[in-house]
Amino acid sequence: MKLGNTDMEIPALALGTWAIGGGDSWGESDDALSIKTIHRSLELGVTFIDTAPAYGNGLSEELLGKALQGRRSSCILATKCGLVWGADDEGSVHKSRDGVVIRRNLSPRSIQKQVEESLVRLKTDHIDLLLTHWQSMEPFFTPIEETVEALEALQKEGKIRSYGACNVELDHLKEYQKHGKPALIQERYSMLTRNKAELASYCAEQGITFQAYSPLERGLLTGKASEQVIGSAKTSISWFEPGKRERVQAMLHSLEGMAQKYHATVGNLVIAWTKQAYPTMNVLCGARKPEQMEENAKALSLTITSKDWDIMDSLARALL
Repeated sequence: MKLGNTDMEIPALALGTWAIGGGDSWGESDDALSIKTIHRSLELGVTFIDTAPAYGNGLSEELLGKALQGRRSSCILATKCGLVWGADDEGSVHKSRDGVVIRRNLSPRSIQKQVEESLVRLKTDHIDLLLTHWQSMEPFFTPIEETVEALEALQKEGKIRSYGACNVELDHLKEYQKHGKPALIQERYSMLTRNKAELASYCAEQGITFQAYSPLERGLLTGKASEQVIGSAKTSISWFEPGKRERVQAMLHSLEGMAQKYHATVGNLVIAWTKQAYPTMNVLCGARKPEQMEENAKALSLTITSKDWDIMDSLARALL
């Protein structure tokens, strides 16, 4: 599929590297295994890889930089800007994690600095897609117009090839469009999280790639999630709560027959369902073990019928 309005081609499935950063969000991670996972992703044709400076406070980008040495040309690389954690960094407080205060800052000067630091960690001279991670807010608010001007300037310098935004409302996106040409919008979206459906529909109309993050609800929708919930990334998901979790598991169990029909896993079905939800949908799935990557990649070639899509849709809606 096309990456928005660019000339770049991307697979419908992307590898997300948030979990590779470990820390409070995901618990302990194995760096060597993470690098093997990235290499396996490329081998399987999942050549669109997403990261961010804030994942592990730079660790995710550093590991990706190591993994892509000698392989950079085979990857469409996306990272982000807008979250900073240095002791001297200014910005509106976003959250505290891993012993630091994460702040939001989308000022042109900060974006320029952040990108230079990302290029060093990623060991590359350009970023294929740069996304604003979280939108600016008071008391360090930067108008979207100024942020877009900074992104356009980086594009002209050749440091980024395209740009977009994460965690936006429809009005935000229209403001981005007023001043530039965003290629991709990244939002949390799954069978069980649909509050950005209107935004996804608008992106489809506009030819903007809509990338769904947490489509498997951080492992829960694979049907294989451990009973022990580790890390704030999972504990922040309400579907892991007792009671709700059992209802989700019952729904997944009811899909096992359908999965057998497609010679797939239930997780494959969920990814395929998400992929087919909107014409410009791209599905971002995290992995930090090669076998997780191998399972997710099977969904690339999986297409479910409209009848089965509707059945899955109805089962999920019954939980909402």
